[in-house]
Amino acid sequence: MTVHRVAFLVFDGVKMLDVSGPAEVFAEANTLGACYSLRYTSSSGEPVRTSIGTRLPVDAAAAEVDADTLVVPGADPLVTEPIPSDLTEAVRLLRARTRRLVSICTGSFVLAAAGLLSGHRATTHWRHAQLLARAYPDIRVEPDSLFVEDRGIFTSAGVTAGIDLALSLVERDQGADLARDVARNLVMFMQRPGGQSQFSAPLKVSVPRTPALRAVVDLVSAHPALEHSTDSLAALVGVSPRHLTRLFNAELGRTPARFVEHVRLDHAKALLDAGHSVSESARAAGFGSPETLRRAFMARLGVSPSHYRARFATTHDFDVPEQTGRRAQG
Repeated sequence: MTVHRVAFLVFDGVKMLDVSGPAEVFAEANTLGACYSLRYTSSSGEPVRTSIGTRLPVDAAAAEVDADTLVVPGADPLVTEPIPSDLTEAVRLLRARTRRLVSICTGSFVLAAAGLLSGHRATTHWRHAQLLARAYPDIRVEPDSLFVEDRGIFTSAGVTAGIDLALSLVERDQGADLARDVARNLVMFMQRPGGQSQFSAPLKVSVPRTPALRAVVDLVSAHPALEHSTDSLAALVGVSPRHLTRLFNAELGRTPARFVEHVRLDHAKALLDAGHSVSESARAAGFGSPETLRRAFMARLGVSPSHYRARFATTHDFDVPEQTGRRAQG
């Protein structure tokens, strides 16, 4: 059997779950017949200190490692401090010797700083997606996605999305049957409910430059349940519906109707998170009926409001569905 070499490039402050989560997926695949060789490397070959304070030994310096898949984990300092030059140099060096490049969470900032995401589609944790887009305007950032693949480069969202991505890579390498067994053994979803959507990602809107548009955005955001047709919003600020649509497209990249729907959906999600019923949330968010809210949820998140509410309302008395996973081992 051909050995697939996976290297994790680690560094001081690296988020431990970004390393251990995907690594466990590959290791579990090995127990089921796959053959992944896992190695850990740092730019200098020295051990690193992780986000939880543990010392993580490495196998070799980056200059001594070859891999089929390179995984670059994330870390909180990557979005608040300059990225060390030795880290970006190590990524470039390893990229030249690997066919598949993967980042977990804010690891995408390392790839971006190394110039490897230029002209690519990519994602990261929703909280930092706008920063990535501003800092690297030549990257097409997709803030709602769990993970994105573009020409052999895979980027993923928050920490657990790295586990989802690793499972997807196992499926690509080993087939759906083995990947499904990995998911069952680890008691995880083969495909997370919501498809490839980050449930927590709220609508982010820059403050509009145009006063009329700013007034409309403020009104809709503050009172999503009011009547907000394009005609009524245009009349409110004294412009034509066509002109208001042009303003929305030019500054916010979406139509007035789509903006209103997204604001209402975010409001409904917040209400469901707070424990309100689907009917209450639909009414208070301006959807009018639970069915209208359900259609909006399915279109954007790929899951119904009731399933979303059940999944995020509480961790008490939670039963794993029979088809989701077997009994956890260990």
